[in-house]
Amino acid sequence: MYYSSGNYEAFARPRKPDGVDGKTAWFVGSGLASLAGAAFMIRDGRMAGNNITVLERLKLPGGALDGIKEPEKGFVIRGGREMEDHFECLWDLFRSVPSIEVEDASVLDEFYWLNKDDPNYSLQRVTERQGEDAHTDFKFNLNSKAQKDIMKVFLTPRSELENKRINEVFGKDFLASNFWLYWRTMFAFEEWHSALEIKLYLHRFIHHIKGLPDLSTLKFTKYNQYESLVLPLYTWLLDQGVNFRFDTEVTDIDFDITGEVKRAKRIHWKSEGVTGGVDLGDGDLVLTTIGSLTENSNNGDHHTPAKLDEGPAPAWDLWRRIATKDPAFGRPDVFGGHVAETKWESATVTTLDARIPEYIEKICKRDPFSGRVVTGGIVTARDSKWLMSWTVNRQPHFKQQPKDQIVVWVYSLFVDVPGDYVDKPMQECTGEEITQEWLYHMGVPVEDIPELAANAAKTVPVMMPYVTSFFMPRQAGDRPAVVPDGAVNFAFLGQFAETTRDCIFTTEYSVRTGMEAAYSLLGIERGVPEVFGSTYDIRKLLQATYFLNDKKEESVPLPKLLRRRLDKKLDENEIGQLLHEYHILPRE
Repeated sequence: MYYSSGNYEAFARPRKPDGVDGKTAWFVGSGLASLAGAAFMIRDGRMAGNNITVLERLKLPGGALDGIKEPEKGFVIRGGREMEDHFECLWDLFRSVPSIEVEDASVLDEFYWLNKDDPNYSLQRVTERQGEDAHTDFKFNLNSKAQKDIMKVFLTPRSELENKRINEVFGKDFLASNFWLYWRTMFAFEEWHSALEIKLYLHRFIHHIKGLPDLSTLKFTKYNQYESLVLPLYTWLLDQGVNFRFDTEVTDIDFDITGEVKRAKRIHWKSEGVTGGVDLGDGDLVLTTIGSLTENSNNGDHHTPAKLDEGPAPAWDLWRRIATKDPAFGRPDVFGGHVAETKWESATVTTLDARIPEYIEKICKRDPFSGRVVTGGIVTARDSKWLMSWTVNRQPHFKQQPKDQIVVWVYSLFVDVPGDYVDKPMQECTGEEITQEWLYHMGVPVEDIPELAANAAKTVPVMMPYVTSFFMPRQAGDRPAVVPDGAVNFAFLGQFAETTRDCIFTTEYSVRTGMEAAYSLLGIERGVPEVFGSTYDIRKLLQATYFLNDKKEESVPLPKLLRRRLDKKLDENEIGQLLHEYHILPRE
């Protein structure tokens, strides 16, 4: 397996790998990483779909990419996925998956046309004082000390940031800035999370610094992520003959580790309550998703709080058993052993009449029933004790959603402190009480809040104990490589497998691990698209510098005559032209 870029590799069709007809593949888990890995084995590895089996503990595929209507409770989305142009592996996958919405189009075609016709951007990113504009005015407000903190982290080697927390490497000026407010609420970072991960994010998305304040660099699907991404991919895999075995919990994997060679020998499972498994021969491959950000999710309802489930966690317990077999298989408790630091709660609000949408429109400055972009990403109530954010995507967000209803996603980073209207922590609140707190920060008159929350909405809260577990401070070796050294027939997938340069909590990361695993185990002779190289592009770096400084051009303190000479010298070469073009130095 190797990385590549450019059209030569992007459009090449690899030859059929030797021996692929004699191989079978077993995928543990049916999240996006597994679905992608199976698709790449079929498309690029020419493996017959009926030689692939996906084992899933739940009753439907998709993992964390969800969207469902629960009887009695209502619509539920645990989280949303923000996408961008340079999810190279994701778009490589979905260019080959037929749309189930648009005839004679791929999922990528459908997505591309949608976002061309209806580009995303926010008209009000932050509020305060019960729905008033916080007047962050799309500025970062980074003083010189905060900017130096960013530059230091950007230039510091990865190894020096291992096991360090964000508040250990960034000072109070940075943590008080609009930049940190935008960043932490958009990506769900806490101050105690990994400084290494924020470094990786800075490098990965340096080309998006310009659009961070108004979210204009983001792109979204038409519907929820299950209907827009998972369902077309799952449908295509079924059409290729892939076998899905639901209600099947993999409990352990046996390995034969001899010297430098590591081989998976048996998968153990409990399927529909019956213990079983399969022995793995020379032609059998096993690709296992380890860990889970949505494990032990618990749904409440409008009158019942969601529960914090700290009991047995099958995905984490499987990784723990696997990790005892070899040090190269990672250290799961670095991530899954800190529920107090990795939990937060979201809620899905469904409005039932036209009263609440009027307040949504006042803040987002768009008609939420238009079918087009509404909030353009999350809106954060800056003075919320819960640090609450909320978003309304294009409506309807579900195909079966009534036309007169709006589905809203709400989440908070601080779930264990009392609210501003509701004197209870979010994690103790019913859906109705969460709605009350949200309406308060939307600017609904206090006297109207109880009645609207009771009768104009139905809300499903969801508590997720491990949702930011991958952000815990870590070091090399805590996550196993996608294909560990010496592994001959197995790979690890998902957010807790280690791959180079990319960053977690993205659909791209899941797909990348699936692609790398498929290409490595089958010996596919085509490059995996490398991570977009914006961090090595001087133009992107200059642009980011300009916007991090809130579009202020630096004035050089020189006498006018010397300044003119400097400008003339700069204009005579490419460097000077770049500095002027990207507003680093003003022209006299």
